[in-house]
Order: sequence, then C-alpha cells, then structure tokens
Amino acid sequence: MLAYIVRRLLLTIPTLFIVSVVSFVLMKLVPGDFVTSYAATLAAQGEQLNGATMKALQDAYGLNQPIYLQYWKWISGILLHGDFGLSFEWKLPVGQLIWSTMGTTILLTGSSLLLTWLLAIPIGIYSATRQYSMGDYTFTAIGFIALGVPGFMIALFVLWIAYSHFGVDVSGLFSTQYKNAPWSLPRVQDLLGHLLIPAVILGMAGMASLIRIMRANTLDELHKPYVLAARARGIPEGRMILEYPVRVALNPFVSTVGYALPELVGGGLIIAVVLSLQTAGPLFLRSLQSRDIYLSGAFVLLLSSLTVIGTLISDILLAWLDPRIRYGQGG
Repeated sequence: MLAYIVRRLLLTIPTLFIVSVVSFVLMKLVPGDFVTSYAATLAAQGEQLNGATMKALQDAYGLNQPIYLQYWKWISGILLHGDFGLSFEWKLPVGQLIWSTMGTTILLTGSSLLLTWLLAIPIGIYSATRQYSMGDYTFTAIGFIALGVPGFMIALFVLWIAYSHFGVDVSGLFSTQYKNAPWSLPRVQDLLGHLLIPAVILGMAGMASLIRIMRANTLDELHKPYVLAARARGIPEGRMILEYPVRVALNPFVSTVGYALPELVGGGLIIAVVLSLQTAGPLFLRSLQSRDIYLSGAFVLLLSSLTVIGTLISDILLAWLDPRIRYGQGG
C-alpha cells in the first residue's frame, strides 16, 4: 500500500507541472489580451485608447515579453511567493479575489455533494434490493427526468414558480440586507436559509447518475457466489448486503472524488449565473470574457490541479477500499 501511494505521489509532480504549462498556454491562445479588450470596451463607450497608452499598459503587464518569460514570471510568483498576479480588471491581487468567493463556493458545492451521497446511496440500495417494485420505477423515472433536463432550466423553473406563485425571490445566497454585510451569526443563518434550493438543483443530475450506478453495481454483486455463501452461513440479510455487495458497489462513489474537488470551484457555472450565486463560477466566467489572463489562468490552474489531486485521493481511497486495485498494480 505504501509503495503504491509513493508511486502515485511521484507521478503527480510532473503531471502538475504539465498542467501549469498547458493552463498558461491555453489562456494565451485566446485571441487578444486584456489591453485590446479594454480598448474595445472604451471604443464602444465613445472613448479612444491611443497607441502609446496601449503600449505602456502592455509593457507594465509584461504582455510584450516572450511567452516563456511570462510563464516563468507567473509560475515562480505562485511557487515562491504565493502570488497569482494582479487582476487587470479589478486592480486587486488574484488570490484575494479568488479566496473572497471560496467560502460560499465550498459550502454550497460541499453541501450539494453531501446531499447527493446521503440520498443516492440508500436509494440505489433500495432500488437494487426491490427491483421492479413501484418505488424502483418511481426513482427510475425521477432519475431520467433529472438527467435529461439541464440544471439551468430547472433553476429557471424554480425561480418562476417561487416568484409567480409565492412572491418569493430564491436567487442569491443572501438577502439584500446581508449581501455585503460583514460576517455575523445572523448573516450565517441567512446563508443557511438560502442554501437548500441551489444545493438541490446543483446535485440533481449527479444524484440521479449515482443512483443508477449504485443500483446496477449492487444488482450485479447480489448474485455473486460470495453473497450466496454469506446467506448460507445465516448472516442477516441487511447486514450481509451492507458488508459485502454494497462495499464493492461503493467504488464508483469513491472514484467521483476526482471530479468532486474541481466542482468546488467551477461546478454549476451556468446555474450559478442563473441563480445569481456569489460563488467562484461567475467570477471565472467574467475573467474569461474580459481577457483577465492572471485571474482566468489562476482559475484554470486551480481547477486542473484539483482534478489531479482529486484523482490521487480517489486512487488511494479505492486502493484502501478494494485491495484488488493495489495488488493488480504491483502495490
């Protein structure tokens, strides 16, 4: 087990380096830069940015330097000083902008993930152990609807129902009086009161998918010889199902950690925009639209790095949960 973990850790280091290079190159491949985008915005407002000012701005931000120097300035600042650069649009440190939204982002997506797992596991087990029952058909129908309807359409429908029938605005994570207020107990309570609806909408598609996976995997394991042997030994049915087939069927849930971590930052971006959620997703979208290279590059690097780290964590958890995985890879 230890050798397997060390080998996976050693593979992670060059992977993160490649991820950082690709992230920076992708952001530089976007046509134009912040200065040209800024000039176009001013032109749309009837103002002009002369050539000397544009060149001065490009020199100030190092946009005229070779790409490898720009990359080295960027990555060395991150590794040596924890400096992600300065946001062109906001004129603030990138790290400050990102972390200002991370609290609500982690709380929202973490709640959504927890809700997904807490419901998907027991519903999947129920559907597998009561195959073709009315409950199984009901959950299957709900699951197909949740998978087939985009999350942003569900968000729009919920907004319309809440406002037209109940006169309630369910957008945002805070009431008007708490939106820009300092943190306090009433503000936390207000946040928790607004958390349930976006958490459910964000988790619906993932929940439906995991229910189907849990059902299929549990059904597959229920007819294996080791389950029949456990029944023959007189182990109670409920305990036998939880200790044997369910444990093996949980592998897909553990493997979802690989994409659960980046979901903490960028998950449900369109839903966040529709519901006016104060999370990292809309800030990321804004940075892409304004060609804010350091801010958008930091988001891409963060999302990619979290994917690599999440995959590492899921691999280690899978190896602990199912020894066949580490033995099959020489661990």
